[in-house]
Amino acid sequence: MKYYYTVMKSPVGDITLIADDVSLRGIYWPNQKPDRVKFPDLEKNDSNRVLKSAVKQLESYFSGKRKDFNIPLSPVGTEFQKEVWEALRSISYGETVSYGDIAKQIGRPKAVRAVGGAIGRNPLSIMIPCHRVIGASGKLIGFASSLSTKEFLLNLESQFDSH
Repeated sequence: MKYYYTVMKSPVGDITLIADDVSLRGIYWPNQKPDRVKFPDLEKNDSNRVLKSAVKQLESYFSGKRKDFNIPLSPVGTEFQKEVWEALRSISYGETVSYGDIAKQIGRPKAVRAVGGAIGRNPLSIMIPCHRVIGASGKLIGFASSLSTKEFLLNLESQFDSH
């Protein structure tokens, strides 16, 4: 399978997007290691239709016009990680939940640390909204880019949230 990437400008720096011919596989922040998941035969391709759609949707998100995404996602991870990532997709725009909430949602209330580890390995930040997960105390903790990026995304969503 062939994998493609493009780099888009965003309010939080350049973001690298990785896709195959049918789905988005990764979104990486400027200071995040894109080799967390190995993609053989990675080639730059700004005309890949999946990447073009992802860039367009993310630009719309950053401008406050998009609250959800409708692009096929294929994150690479373990079954447990995928279960956690699927739970993240149920967090509404502008809302936050705790790591414990996610652990309860997947039926493993004592697996808070494991849930945190899975969230930390999320390869599709923003589209799988791990930035919406905060500490039980309400404090911002953990994010692949930086806590300032997490805060920026939450502030962006609260600014455009209609409820």
